[in-house]
Parts: sequence; structure tokens; C-alpha cells
Amino acid sequence: MTDKLSADEQDILDQFERGEWQSVPNLEDEIQAARQAARQTFNKTKRVNLRVTERDFNLAHARAREEGIPYQTLLSSVIHKYLSGRLTEKR
Repeated sequence: MTDKLSADEQDILDQFERGEWQSVPNLEDEIQAARQAARQTFNKTKRVNLRVTERDFNLAHARAREEGIPYQTLLSSVIHKYLSGRLTEKR
């Protein structure tokens, strides 16, 4: 390998080489569960019409341009993160 590893990557490699990492007993089941979760994360099955203020609409467009993604993707991500508890109110 000619690429330099980050400190975190080197730490993981060192742990692996010391035998500190072990495979789960039901590896194939875990892989299938992860694949299913990934499919469901990006599964677009329902269409939603959402009314927002013009100001919020413009802010969403601007933020999406900054992120380099479509504004619908940005809004969908915000909704998903909020509903899954990963997006919380700033206090």
C-alpha cells in the first residue's frame, strides 16, 4: 500500500493486526441487514407536497447550492435526520 494512513486508520490497522477485531457469528445476516437499511434509506416511494415560506424556500436553495446537492435532497435529508433523532434544536 503506497497511500499514507491517517492516525485513526493506522490505529484500526494496528488493532486488527493484534487480533483485537473479530467477525460477528452471523456475518451474512448482518451484511443483509445493512444492505436492506441502505436500500430503505434512499428508497423514494412517496411524494409529498410541502408549503414553506418564500424565505425558507430561498434559504433551502442557497444551502443546497453550497452543499452541491438538489434542494429536494437537502429537505428530505433534514426531515429524515429530524425524525430519526439525529437533528435536534439548537439551544
